[in-house]
Amino acid sequence: MTANYDQLLELVKKRRSIRRFKSDPVPDACIDQIIEVARWAPSGFNMQPWEFVVVKKGELRRQIAEILQVYFSQLKEMEKNREPWQGEPWSVAGMTDLGGDFTQAPVYILLFGDPRTQAGLPMGVRYETHRQQMIHTSGLAHAFVYMHLAATTLGLASQWVSAVQTAYAHTRIKGLLGIPPQLEIYDLLALGYPAIGESGKFIRERQEMVHYDKGEGAPFRSDEEVRDFIRRARKWTMGQHRRVEK
Repeated sequence: MTANYDQLLELVKKRRSIRRFKSDPVPDACIDQIIEVARWAPSGFNMQPWEFVVVKKGELRRQIAEILQVYFSQLKEMEKNREPWQGEPWSVAGMTDLGGDFTQAPVYILLFGDPRTQAGLPMGVRYETHRQQMIHTSGLAHAFVYMHLAATTLGLASQWVSAVQTAYAHTRIKGLLGIPPQLEIYDLLALGYPAIGESGKFIRERQEMVHYDKGEGAPFRSDEEVRDFIRRARKWTMGQHRRVEK
């Protein structure tokens, strides 16, 4: 079977992080399909370091959201120290307010990594700490992206909630769900039917980022060009968050 490139390109263009969900339940069959796709993701030396924890009970989801609020409240204070050249601070509203964003998604899928699988890596990797961790993390990232893409094909919305990685949230959520101490949270995927339509996407032009052989073709960006991109990207993203608030 040959995959259709145009369909693949359309799929990745369509995928978005959606921050408003309907309360409609997600069929178990859809959850199974999403995980089935993710478990076929590539991982370093096929160590398959993932474990999937599906949280559907409303009380558990509420408690997870409350745990994450500790980080989100700190985020407001941390943003006060953003460098002035970048523009205004991130607006927490529309991203993190209880009752308004991912907290309304009827399903959470937590992806955990099992670092014990790193023992199966080649010896030349096991004793290079940074490389070992990168291979482990890359496998988890592949599985997580596969989940997002699978959700998109099913007409479902998904949001990448990385705040679960913070130390406070990590330890509290593992305790809440009875997760073995050996496992580590990679990220949380909030899943449900979208309550808002998809937006466009601010993306760099292809000709600006493709280089051949010894860096020929498009010149690499200067420091000021990177700064300009950061300013424009942040402005666009914050505009999307304000759209969600409305």
